[in-house]
Amino acid sequence: MMSLGWWLSVALFSVSMTGTPGPNNVMLTASGALYGYRRTLPHIFGIMSGCFVLFMAVALGLGVLFERFPALQQALRLVGAAYLLYLAWKIATAPPPNLAATEGARPLTAWQAAVFQFVNPKAWVMGIALMAGFMPTEGSLVANAAMLSLFMELVAFPCISLWAGFGMAIGRLLKTPRAWRIFNGVMGLATAACVGFILS
Repeated sequence: MMSLGWWLSVALFSVSMTGTPGPNNVMLTASGALYGYRRTLPHIFGIMSGCFVLFMAVALGLGVLFERFPALQQALRLVGAAYLLYLAWKIATAPPPNLAATEGARPLTAWQAAVFQFVNPKAWVMGIALMAGFMPTEGSLVANAAMLSLFMELVAFPCISLWAGFGMAIGRLLKTPRAWRIFNGVMGLATAACVGFILS
C-alpha cells in the first residue's frame, strides 16, 4: 500500500512533466485553436495511450537498450527531429478553420499521436524518470508499472487538456484569415524550436 506522500509526489511529478511546454502541448494548442477541443480528443488520447505503452516498455527493460547502444538513441533523436519538423510544417501551413473543410485538413489522429511518443525525447525522459524515481520495490513489476503509468496518465489528462483548451480560447479571438496564418506560423515555429531540445 503506497503512502499518501508517495501518491502526492507522483502527482506533482506528473503535473510538472505534462503541464509544461513541449512538443505535445504546442501541437495540442495549435489543434485546439484550429479544430476545437472535441476534435482534438483523439490526439489527447493518442498521447496518453502512447505514453502508457512507452512507460511500460521502459519499466520492462527497453530503456536499458539506450545505455548499451548509444547509436540507437542518436538514431531515435534524428527520426524524432525529422518528424517534428514535418509536423511543424503541417501546422505552419494549415489553412484557417473556414478553409479547412474544403482543403481536407484534419487534426492528428490517435494512432499518429501515440506513435509520436516513441520519438518524443520528453516522453522518454518522463518514462525513465518515473520508473527510476517512483517504482515500488515490493510486489509485481508489471502490476506496479501499470499502476504507476496509469496514475500518471490520469493526472496528465487535465494538464494536457488545458493546452488544447487554451488553443481553443485563442482560436475564438482570431477573426481574420491573416490572423490565423500568423498564429499557425508562430505555432509551427514553436514546434520546430522543440527540435533543439531533441538534438541537444
